[in-house]
Amino acid sequence: MTAPRTAPGTPLPVVLAGARGHGRWHVANIRRLEAEGIVRLAGICELTPLTEDEFGGELPEQSADFGALLDSTGARIAVICTPIPTHTDLALVAAERGVHILLEKPPAPSYAEYRRMADGVAAAGVACQIGFQSLGSHAVPAIRELVEGGAVGRVVGIGGAGAWVRPEEYFRRAPWAGRRRLNGVDVVDGALTNPLAHAVATALALADSTRAEDVAGIETELLRANDIESDDTSCVRITTARGGSVTVAATLCAERADEPYVLVHGTSGRITFWYKQDRVLLQRAGHGPEEMRFGRTDLLENLVAHLTDGTPLLVAPDRTGAFMQVVEAIREAPDPAPLPDGAWHRVPGENRRVVPGVDGLVAAAADTLSLYSELGAPWALPAHHLPKEVSTR
Repeated sequence: MTAPRTAPGTPLPVVLAGARGHGRWHVANIRRLEAEGIVRLAGICELTPLTEDEFGGELPEQSADFGALLDSTGARIAVICTPIPTHTDLALVAAERGVHILLEKPPAPSYAEYRRMADGVAAAGVACQIGFQSLGSHAVPAIRELVEGGAVGRVVGIGGAGAWVRPEEYFRRAPWAGRRRLNGVDVVDGALTNPLAHAVATALALADSTRAEDVAGIETELLRANDIESDDTSCVRITTARGGSVTVAATLCAERADEPYVLVHGTSGRITFWYKQDRVLLQRAGHGPEEMRFGRTDLLENLVAHLTDGTPLLVAPDRTGAFMQVVEAIREAPDPAPLPDGAWHRVPGENRRVVPGVDGLVAAAADTLSLYSELGAPWALPAHHLPKEVSTR
């Protein structure tokens, strides 16, 4: 269902749920669009109200009651940046009031909750954008054009790599951090499902396999060096319905932080996309390497354009169905295996755990479309295989 148009020229009132942590990025982005006359921050929903010092200026209306705040402010858009298990319920609170939604990724902690959210939003007739910012990069359609034009020959697979570092405090930043479940409720906060979720979603987008029905099978290897429930060093291989392969490897225990990237493998070349930088490197037979940089469309700005002039949404819920199949596979997989003590060490003075050699393994997985166990990592377990037929119900 297409959302009803909003007259252009009047800033749309926005309520932000979750203004701390990553929510600070949304505050800054809303302020930027406010200065351009596109939106107006009408309210903030936080269980503990922000102070003016925290917010950095005069505060809009605040309430811990999301629905009441949407009603009192007359919000047209809700930006939801709250703990993962709350996403579906809050999205439906907004949808029931006819309020359009920008929902932070991952959209839900399970496929069933994602389906409940997506179906409820569709039934309410409101627009919903899922916050995979990398899918707003102009590099994504440009890479598709290169592939369709035969720039690298026939595509034989897509790889993804994310080697990041996180201190142990990262996993204590919130009660749900580093958890698979909390008080009996799914969380599924792992390296591939949250901090490096963009690598998975972007790889699936470049494989033109973003919908739930585009996934035929999934293999996972989930491990952890930190004292947490969820994975901090993991890889996944997705078999697409068209027979393609997408392999993404990630770690939060790298020796050195690196820019995450997605790699398109072709029979006569390759395309590397550093998605946080909107930077692309094209390498192909018979040509010198070509580097390109692209702009990016902000997803909140795109949502406003959708409401005012019918511009298509960049990341509607159905474009994250394949990603949610990956989340579900990780949710259903055995709990991540702890790495043996000899497989990791602490970095003096940095309070973080490092898995020696994992940086190279992450890169090799993206380069060869292999899992850690296939690359000979001594601590890797054989892949957990899901049936080739993946349910989309």
